[in-house]
Amino acid sequence: MNAMMTRLVGLGALVLVPGLASASPPAQPHAPGIESPGYVWNAPNEDQMIALAHRADPANGEEAYAVCRGCHQADGSGRGDALYPQLAGQHATVLIKQMVDVRAGRRDNPKMHPFVAEWVVSPEEVADIAAYLSQLPIPPTNLKGDGTALARGQTLYEKDCATCHGAQGEGDAEEFYPRVAHQHVSYLDHESKLIRDGGRRNANPEMVKAIKGYSDTDIAAVSDYMSRLSAESRPE
Repeated sequence: MNAMMTRLVGLGALVLVPGLASASPPAQPHAPGIESPGYVWNAPNEDQMIALAHRADPANGEEAYAVCRGCHQADGSGRGDALYPQLAGQHATVLIKQMVDVRAGRRDNPKMHPFVAEWVVSPEEVADIAAYLSQLPIPPTNLKGDGTALARGQTLYEKDCATCHGAQGEGDAEEFYPRVAHQHVSYLDHESKLIRDGGRRNANPEMVKAIKGYSDTDIAAVSDYMSRLSAESRPE
């Protein structure tokens, strides 16, 4: 049994054994985020720098991804009905940043934290998982909206979103801007509202500013539009 599987078995024991003081994994930490004075988006941090410098091994990442499949599916397609994002084909840099932010407590996700915590995956394994996911084919079956406000969604996207996320929603690996094309509309809608309302604490302040005036209807329209952008332009 390798080190990764040993930690997974240990995690399972912690979660499943009732009545023990140590049965539950440690709570997610809380690190300063966008609500804090002096917050700098994507400021350098040790785990992220280690992961980015690591020569990633997608084969090891496939094995390490075992801990993620229950929610994000074996093919990385996620679940639109449960707000689990599609990860297949996402930029590795984006995946690294988000996993590291969750484990550090800059992005609040107590459900995900036990599976990316430092006692489950190392920074190097975070990089390996990201490399594996970035190479997966992008599933064409993502959840989309009702298609009734696509013209409004396109107008908003081209005005406020395309500068960072790209004309086709391809994102920017070097700038840590995620690919939004072909993502589940439910996830895009949920996260955009969190960002607008200050609930996603690792958000880019520039995006908060860009969508601060959006109504829920505006967010639904642009989310539907993004979910339908082409999945053919693969990230690097």
